[in-house]
Amino acid sequence: MLSMVVVLAYLIGSVSFAVVVSRAYRLPDPREYGSGNPGATNVLRSGRKSAAVLTLLGDSFKGWLAVFLAGQWVATGTELAMALAAVAVILGHMYPVFHRFRGGKGVATALGVLLGLSPWLALGTVATWITIAVFFRYSSLAALISAVFAVFFTLILFNVAHPFFSAVAVVSALLIWRHRTNIGNLLAGRERKLGAKAEV
Repeated sequence: MLSMVVVLAYLIGSVSFAVVVSRAYRLPDPREYGSGNPGATNVLRSGRKSAAVLTLLGDSFKGWLAVFLAGQWVATGTELAMALAAVAVILGHMYPVFHRFRGGKGVATALGVLLGLSPWLALGTVATWITIAVFFRYSSLAALISAVFAVFFTLILFNVAHPFFSAVAVVSALLIWRHRTNIGNLLAGRERKLGAKAEV
């Protein structure tokens, strides 16, 4: 049953809403402009705010859905199933089988995952993201700091031996790894700020 949960969560994660929404809006492929990342922040650079909002909601929803379904379907070892689904849906988003394994960085999907694991965990992490984004205007910096804080929030809410802690630690590590180019750009002063348009 756990293997089925992992496969289903990965497939759910493999649906890239940035690509789907951009096609529906007849926008260019978000992997071909701006940062090249198929995510809400890059779709926002197209100038279509509604498309970016739909991308954010869709990517967040699939993260929540994968964790929720795991919690509903697995009667024994429910928390382990939810933890595995959390990691699998993030991997699906980052390396989607439906989009030639060219996926996003996982920020919105991670938000949905955290909401599925614990609303309080999601709330604390979102508050961290908003605070950093408002003060510094860098989406990537907000995501990186939020990823670190999410691990600490999970430790406070649960404990180091809990499956949710391991899942959040892995998800955060994956998210930071996917932002390695952004880290270089931040250090070099080349990172685009929130709301900056890109040629599409």
